[in-house]
Formats: sequence, structure tokens, C-alpha cells
Amino acid sequence: MGITESAAASLDAEVLRQRLDQLAQREGVRRWDLGASCSTDTSVQVDRGEAKQMKGAQRSAITLRVWNDDGLVGITSTSDLSDAGLARALAGARDASAYGNVDEVPDFSPLATAPLPVLEQPLRPAVSILSLLDTLKEAERDLLGRHPAIGTVPYNGLAQRSSDRLYINSAGACRQQRLTTASLYLYARAEEAGRKPRSSGAVRLAYGASDLDVAGCVQEAAERTIAHLDYAPIATGRYTCVFTPEAFLDLIGAFSSLFNARAVIDGVSLSRRESLGEQLAVPFFSLHDNGLNPANVGAAAFDGEGTPTGRLSLVEGGVLRHFLHSEATARAFGVAPTGHAGLGAKVSVGPDWFEIGPTPGSDGGARGLDRFASGAGDGDGLVVIDSLSALHAGVKASQGSFSLPFDGWLVEGGTARSIEAATVAGDIRTLLKAIVGFEGQAKVTPDGLCPHVWVEGLSITGDA
Repeated sequence: MGITESAAASLDAEVLRQRLDQLAQREGVRRWDLGASCSTDTSVQVDRGEAKQMKGAQRSAITLRVWNDDGLVGITSTSDLSDAGLARALAGARDASAYGNVDEVPDFSPLATAPLPVLEQPLRPAVSILSLLDTLKEAERDLLGRHPAIGTVPYNGLAQRSSDRLYINSAGACRQQRLTTASLYLYARAEEAGRKPRSSGAVRLAYGASDLDVAGCVQEAAERTIAHLDYAPIATGRYTCVFTPEAFLDLIGAFSSLFNARAVIDGVSLSRRESLGEQLAVPFFSLHDNGLNPANVGAAAFDGEGTPTGRLSLVEGGVLRHFLHSEATARAFGVAPTGHAGLGAKVSVGPDWFEIGPTPGSDGGARGLDRFASGAGDGDGLVVIDSLSALHAGVKASQGSFSLPFDGWLVEGGTARSIEAATVAGDIRTLLKAIVGFEGQAKVTPDGLCPHVWVEGLSITGDA
């Protein structure tokens, strides 16, 4: 029996914990924990005014861990929350614990019963799938009408989700969070006679479909796409580069193993245990992980182990201050978990939502930066990196190197012209120490908060 919509909607962590307590006693299991996420999703896609795809789905992911008398862990997954299904899962995890990894023994988070942060997350009612379709059709029509060259919007989607997350354990932890979210994605394709097609797009997130900034998403997708129509090749060389907030957050995310204690322990990070306190970036650079930022629509109050999430300083004044931790990595380092864990036999660790900007009290780097000022781009020009591609293939996170195709503009004498095709290459440690300063106010993106970031001396290879 899978989880029905009504079951997901009435999922009660305390009732489930009491049921599991009784079943565990019956199965001879003394120590267990369970993480679950259940969601109801509706999404639509369109193609030139016609419905391309309309989907509704109910998803559930339930992970149950059991510790045996030798302290080893067994793990199982299920989607059956009936008593019989939970009893089978408990028995399966108990039997699997005999084969548990003695070198990887997770424990309950010491913060799994600590008070949770209070999040302001309004729950929005779902709108009908036909209403979603009408909204997306209108957005596509609006975008196609912005410029004669915009012929299609090949990638688009409007989706809404109602979800429930919970974490419970045999030591009394009982966490639950309900959330509604919606997302809009528009990616346009423009083509002029005798010229290569150019593409760009925009994303918007909100708590409900009716809250989405549809007009803003259309406007941004149109502006970005049109700005890439008039393109020219770029000469290979070294340039001062300006990363858009989205591009810089993508790059930092690709190298997040720098701050990941799991990666440090496994030897696949550029950082070592002794790296804390070392100068990683320029003295005015700060990076925080803050899943609780009010602008983070999908904020989680707790991680997969029940640890509360919070704001964590990763880099302050250019100095590496903290790592992201699960219970197991925190125990290995002798610190507290930070709320960045998944749930599993070998628990994963990952970032939530980055905040990047100048360190308070620092000089903040170069002041008054403006990529379109008349003096900007004097000499060889200034390269604006709008979006990076091939992040999975072009980044060697454990070595620090990257070589990534990008879309962007060459600014000369205050005038910007789209770059036909080019690749930016370098080393993340060198880049972080070559930051010149920040331009403008920090922008909210789906991945975090960041201003435009100026970096000098990056290697750009034009497409000959």
C-alpha cells in the first residue's frame, strides 16, 4: 500500500513515532530512526500555445535505520506506512544491521531534540492544473511576442508542490514540517537569418502558484535572450571578468566540497582538517550557508538527522572558519552538527543556501564598480559571465581546476556585445584570491544571495 494524498496530508509525526515504538518493541528493536518526505506535485509544460505535458504525482521517500545490539546500523526504504509495512521495514533493517559497516557507524544527532527555528512559510492552496496551463500559455505567448527572433520557448515549466517532511527516533525526537512551493521556468530560443541560434532564460520561485512573479520572469528571459543576439567572437587571452550572481553561485556550488567535512574525511576535498583558519580568499570576502534566509522559499527547519538548520559562517574575512557537518563528521571533528546532513547508512553532507558578499567592517574591495561605465573594459575589454555550462564535466572539485563554456558579453568602452562562444578556465583557489570587489546590491536567486563579482586575470579561450 503506497501513501495516498489523504495519508500524506494527515501524516502525523507523533502518532507515527508512537506506532513505531510499539512495533519496534514487538520486533525486538531498541534503537531506530525514520526520515520521510511525502509530496503532491502538479506540473505543466507548453509548446507554441499547446499543452506539451500535464502531470500530477504523489511521491514518498521513507528511510528507516535500525541499530543492533553490537551498535551496527541496517537501513531500508519503504513507501508503506501501514503497521504490516512498518513491521516488515523494521525487520528488514534489523536483519541488514548484521552486515553494517563497522567503519561508518552513525548515531542520533545530539541536537535532534533541540528547539527548531520558527519559519514564516505561508501554506498556499493548490490551483487547478488547467489554471496552471492557462498561466504558462499566456507567459509563453508574452515571451514569444517580445522580439521577432524569439521563435520558441523550448524549455518551460510551471509546477506546484505540497510537501511534508518528518524525522523521528526512538530517543524521543519528533520533527515535522509542511511546505507549499511553486516554480516557473522559461528558456527562450532566438534565431536570426544567417546567424546561430541564441538562448537564455529565467526562473521564479514562490510559496504558491498565484504568488509567482510571472511578468518578471518573462521580462528577464526576454532581456537575456535578446542581449545575446548581436554576438561576435572573442580573442583568447586573460581578462578581468564579472560574474553574474547566478554564475558565481553555480561556480561556488560546484566547489562546495571545500567546505564539506564528509569530503574532507574521505580525502576528496581541497581542504584538510588543518585548513580551518587558513586564508582561502581575499580579506573582504565572506560566505555563509544560511538555509533560514527569508528569501529561501524552500527553507528546511531541520536536516535529515533532525538537527536544526541555521546560519553558518564558512568564510569570514577570506578565512575558512567552519565546515558543513553531519552528526558523524561533527563527532570526528569534536564539534556540533551544523544541520547539513542527509539520511542514510553513510550520511551525506551538502550545502543549503549561500550568502556571498563583503565582510562587514572590511573595505569591501574596489568601490563603485560598474561594468557598463565608460571606463570599464578599457584595454582588452571586460568579460561579463552570465551563465556557466557543463559544470559536472568541466569541474575537477578535488583538484580545484575548472574549464567551463559560458554565455556572456565583452564590454569595451561601456558597450556590451555578446560573445559567440568561449570557455573560462582557472583554479578556484586562485580565483578566490583574485576577486577585485562586488558590484551592486546582492540579488536573490534560487541558490542563494550574491552581488556581481569582479575577478581579475581569468583565462578566456575564444572559439576559433
